[in-house]
Amino acid sequence: MTVHVVPPLVRENASPESCPALVLNADYRPLSYYPLSLWSWQDTLKAVFLDRVNIVSEYDTVVRSPTSEFRLPSVVSLKTYVQPSRHPAFTRFNVFLRDKFSCQYCGDRDELTFDHVVPRSKGGLTSWENVVAACSCCNLAKGDKMPAVAKMFPMQKPFAPTVNDLHRNGRLFPPNYLHNSWMDYLYWDTELET
Repeated sequence: MTVHVVPPLVRENASPESCPALVLNADYRPLSYYPLSLWSWQDTLKAVFLDRVNIVSEYDTVVRSPTSEFRLPSVVSLKTYVQPSRHPAFTRFNVFLRDKFSCQYCGDRDELTFDHVVPRSKGGLTSWENVVAACSCCNLAKGDKMPAVAKMFPMQKPFAPTVNDLHRNGRLFPPNYLHNSWMDYLYWDTELET
């Protein structure tokens, strides 16, 4: 199917590529906050045609095939609820997200690596409870030493985060692009100011 972009009267985005759709679960919560659950306009239209999603909101941007014209969805919700994972995967990215993308020794945000608080050579495990985000300078300075010997202690004790912990931290790092139609769904479960 060949698709051509038709300029709308009021155009928010210049191309379909700049029109990702926010994907919500059937309960209208994002599938994930960080990285934000987004689909390309092509994947979104495919899901619409396969009747897997409901269109919640649309862009002003229109695409056209030889026989049809479509406004691109900006927010879609799944028709079938997807049970979120209860336990986040132990990945480098999730360690950084748990630690808010900052070195747990000095607070720096550049050149992050991860550090075993108790070094592996001293019996330390590669686990949530023993790995923290560390900048390369602190990681090099601590090296293979125990925290007391290096006089370097993490700002927070490493822990196994819940999915909610990671979602809460993910909200602190919004993506570069947030469409207005997404706001009601990204922050509806945050505490209101009184």
